[in-house]
Amino acid sequence: MGNKRISFQGELGANSHEACSAALPDYEPIPCATFEDAFDAVKSGDCELGMIPVENSIAGRVADVHHLLPHSGLKVIAEHFKPIHFHLMANPGTRIGDVKTVISMPFAWGQCRRFLRPLGVTLEAASDTAASARILGDHPDPRKAAIAPALAADIYGLEILARDIEDTRNNTTRFVVLTAEPDPAPPPADVACVTSFVFRVRNLPAALYKALGGFATNGVNMTKLESYMENGVFAATFFYSEVDGRPDDPHVARAFEELGFFSEQFEILGVYPADPFRNEA
Repeated sequence: MGNKRISFQGELGANSHEACSAALPDYEPIPCATFEDAFDAVKSGDCELGMIPVENSIAGRVADVHHLLPHSGLKVIAEHFKPIHFHLMANPGTRIGDVKTVISMPFAWGQCRRFLRPLGVTLEAASDTAASARILGDHPDPRKAAIAPALAADIYGLEILARDIEDTRNNTTRFVVLTAEPDPAPPPADVACVTSFVFRVRNLPAALYKALGGFATNGVNMTKLESYMENGVFAATFFYSEVDGRPDDPHVARAFEELGFFSEQFEILGVYPADPFRNEA
């Protein structure tokens, strides 16, 4: 039997690749062109797990993922918070003063404005940060550099000219780990947990207010509540939410029971250990 595999969206050397290696070093990271491909790799059994970003502390939620996850049939079994660091890298022998063009994805440029502005360089777009490093690896050019994670420099034979060039030091991306197992084993009883779920309220006056009332009266800490359109209909009736605790905790169970009275759809997407980063942050 081959190595266990974990899918991610992007190219080798991407932040998602670094997240896989940091959180699950025993799994072989498998790059996928799109989020759909990364999900399908898990659903088909080609990969045991998937590592998917769901939100960034600066850019906000990853919208595609929140639309895909509720209909995927996959379950969340873990979360991983990854501080995002950008580095300027180039072909060996290149000096910063030689660089006239910087390749990366626009998001990375926007996070490194204070570093890039004094250089007076031209910006060249790439599909993602790791792709910009691969381009230089495949087509060496002493006048070009790339902004990418440190792992990309190792993979594509580049030298890092400047480290940690991002403007914001607390830039963090939250990832979730997905499995195709329909009923994954629950975390140990003594582990602090997060429960992710989706629901659609009934078409009643104050339905959302009433649906959420049980969380307040039962002392459940709701850490996330986001609304979504479905099927192009401008009605914010579909919600993604997260709470501290697990469904069999008595206070959470009572809150979910009350939520059910005012919802026409309710699905738990995962119960998983809270990343220690939550407390550190």
